[in-house]
Amino acid sequence: MDSPRKAKKANVNREPKHSQNQSSRPPQKDAYARLLSQHRSSKFSLYLEQYKLNTRNVQQDCERRQGVFDGQRRGQRRDTATSHDGDVESGEELGSLKPNDAKKHQKQQRKNKDSNRDVVSKEVDQPGGRLQSPKKSKKKNLPKHPEDEKIREGTSKCGVDVQMLSPNGFNYRTVCFSASNANSPADKGKNKGGRGSKKQVFDAYMTSEEVSHGLKRGELIQGQLRINPKKYNEAFIPSPDDTRDIFLDGIVARNRALNGDIVVVQVLPREQWKSTPSSALLYHTLHLFCCKVVYIVEKKHSRAATGFLKHLPDKPFALFSPVDHRVPRINVPLADCPEDFSSRPGDYKNTLFICRITDWAADSNFAEGRLAKSLGQAGEIEPETEGILIEYEVDFSEFSDEVLDCLPKNLPWTIPPEEMRKRRDLRNECIFTIDPATARDLDDALSCKQLPDGNFEVGVHIADVSYFVEEGNSLDVIASQRATSVYLVQKVIPMLPRLLCEELCSLNPLVDRLTFSVIWTLTPEGKILNEWFGRSIIRSCVKLSYDHAQSMIEAPEKMFSAEELPPVDPMHPIDEVHQAVLNLHTIAKNLRAQRFLGGALRLDQLKLSFALDKETMMPQGCYIYQYRDSNKLVEEFMLLANIATANHIYRKFPELALLRRHPPPKAKMMDELQELCDQLGIKIDLTSAGLLHKSLNTAFGDDEYTSARKEVLTHMCSRPMQMALYFCTGVVKEEQNFKHYALNVPLYTHFTSPIRRYADIIVHRLLASSLKCGPRISLSTAEVEKQASHCNDKKALSKKVQELSSELFFGVFVKESGPLDSEAMVMGVLDQSFDVLVLRYGVQKRIYCKSITGLDAFRHRKVGKKSELTLLWTNFLSVQVISVFTLVEVQLKSDDAPLKYSAVLKRPEDSAS
Repeated sequence: MDSPRKAKKANVNREPKHSQNQSSRPPQKDAYARLLSQHRSSKFSLYLEQYKLNTRNVQQDCERRQGVFDGQRRGQRRDTATSHDGDVESGEELGSLKPNDAKKHQKQQRKNKDSNRDVVSKEVDQPGGRLQSPKKSKKKNLPKHPEDEKIREGTSKCGVDVQMLSPNGFNYRTVCFSASNANSPADKGKNKGGRGSKKQVFDAYMTSEEVSHGLKRGELIQGQLRINPKKYNEAFIPSPDDTRDIFLDGIVARNRALNGDIVVVQVLPREQWKSTPSSALLYHTLHLFCCKVVYIVEKKHSRAATGFLKHLPDKPFALFSPVDHRVPRINVPLADCPEDFSSRPGDYKNTLFICRITDWAADSNFAEGRLAKSLGQAGEIEPETEGILIEYEVDFSEFSDEVLDCLPKNLPWTIPPEEMRKRRDLRNECIFTIDPATARDLDDALSCKQLPDGNFEVGVHIADVSYFVEEGNSLDVIASQRATSVYLVQKVIPMLPRLLCEELCSLNPLVDRLTFSVIWTLTPEGKILNEWFGRSIIRSCVKLSYDHAQSMIEAPEKMFSAEELPPVDPMHPIDEVHQAVLNLHTIAKNLRAQRFLGGALRLDQLKLSFALDKETMMPQGCYIYQYRDSNKLVEEFMLLANIATANHIYRKFPELALLRRHPPPKAKMMDELQELCDQLGIKIDLTSAGLLHKSLNTAFGDDEYTSARKEVLTHMCSRPMQMALYFCTGVVKEEQNFKHYALNVPLYTHFTSPIRRYADIIVHRLLASSLKCGPRISLSTAEVEKQASHCNDKKALSKKVQELSSELFFGVFVKESGPLDSEAMVMGVLDQSFDVLVLRYGVQKRIYCKSITGLDAFRHRKVGKKSELTLLWTNFLSVQVISVFTLVEVQLKSDDAPLKYSAVLKRPEDSAS
């Protein structure tokens, strides 16, 4: 275990600079200048051929390929971090790449005039790696997109020998392979896709018949494409057994598929597999299966992107450059552009547009598309937010009249007498809600009544949305399409019309509401003695916030006054509500303890929240959200209700139940993580969810940075985790595959949030049908599975949108309030950069050694599986070692690009002062 590192003084003898032979080649034009003069021309193709000859010995996956350039390109590129239940991108954020041979690296750097810095490597006779100098030069125009990057970097071909420098200083000879077949049309025509050229850039797709036969014979593999957001040339699909990732090397290998698409790939011959560092957390070399896309089964990606227009003189089209590097640049007709765009292109330099891809020919590096609309100025919250919503296919349009016609007409609406007679009347019970203070869609309520024998009657009461959303009508169709509400920092995009979300279904206080209830008889320890499901009517007596409930938990003897709480139904005195909260808290603690003793896991990661100006909705402040006992109280009873419902509907509908499973983490990544933790001296057991949870809750040191170390380790453990998924039980045949890994339960579903999740509405319908208090289920197994898959897609997109919204607002906050100083802890080390967790704000940032002001040189080395960077500050008087858990000081500063910011490493002397 590393303690926080402090800078130390050292006398280091400088090595003399190696002589620098000047290249005889004339300076290359910047990427856009080349594009303007050579776009789709034979000259363009010849230039690339010439360029490739001069870059044959460049290692294709050197981190320099993205390094500082990604961080300093036009800053609109969005990098999203994955959370513990999110899909693992590639693991590269905490991986490492071996450096190139220093002299060849120097020669290549002199050739790459597009970079904004030339890095001069200094070889030092020290074991453990080479010393590099992040020397600055005059800034050059940086490439804005993958095609520019290809031009700048060249393409490493199969069989090209690349010098690698091992941690002990010994040179190994490694072979770098491209994923495309050397004899394929895609390889022969690579980078030659000009408008006047018919040579192939991409392979033609296989026919559906060929794909079908190939899949049956096991010669082809189907999976969902994941493109690394930080290294757009890297993409992955899971192997059939889901134990490892299969690698797609480069844009050509993806064959016009975009992130999220369901693709069929062909594994390349073994001699073409890529030799690269592990995609997980280890820093050793292994061979990755390499493949190429031969068919796109389903275009999951929206084919929409936000970005900027570039004028091309004497061309009938403009060039659209997407914000997301994983999307290709797009040619759009000038007729789609603003009328004065050709005459005044500079006026639109900072204007965000939405473009949709309409075609991408096999003989072109560029897609074809149409402009959808102009969003407004980059850097403003609303245009940026609208761009995110469109790009991720979030329907934020107003509900149509046809949909609104499905809602009750006579307002204010009251429960019909005949409906009351069908339900259990709970309106006289002490029932209340606990939600965030700003919540409007209140879909769950709780009750707790002590019985004469000392046990408790505990109820979870959920808004009966399925009563209002009739299966098959227009309202149901739009809800099934949206599948989830989307929560942005400043607003919510609802799944259902607001009349339902915030009024008729919302369990607002002091009004009668229709609910679906689960009521148990529980012992004080949480043992279930009896269970009842049914439709009911409640009347919530008070709307408590988490803060209110927390105050009650922390002051069990206090007599709360009416002024300290929201309005309470006179039928239920405040002390009755207070006692119910305390009883629920006691039972919840016992339930929680039993869950974790039984092998459950929770990976909590820091969540950033914002204080907004009520009028402008601009961030006034931000803070890390505190997960407290009141949150845990609600969570335990929601979990209990979901587990109970899952067991009930599976018993009644073994072929039709919609459940939620959580596959175990990827075994290979977990094995590699275990090796790394052993090397770091971390005692952690990854063999099961329960043992991992126990390990994470063991103190990591006894100082003020214990919690920070836990956060870093939690992030490392989150990377191998897979996404939880909805599924239909009639499709997944093996019952052992129903299991939820993190909760460590055999059956689980979502029942408790039907206002914001369509999956819960289906579960409500199944439950009502099983209890004979609702219509018979008309859905087939295939239809349930199809809806489950759609809900999975929409949930994943919603999660990304929420993350991007938070990044957007934090970018505004840094711009308005920065620069911001904070301690940070190193989360992972690459060969020329490292990732940090900024402790004050809970954000993760990458720091590139080449961009550190005042740094004379740096050296990367490995000690076993542990990766380290040694930073030598100005005049070599200060040495700083960077490894996992190292404590550093950073400053968050706004970039020139709209709403983007960087983490700047502060000099150790500055940190100490």
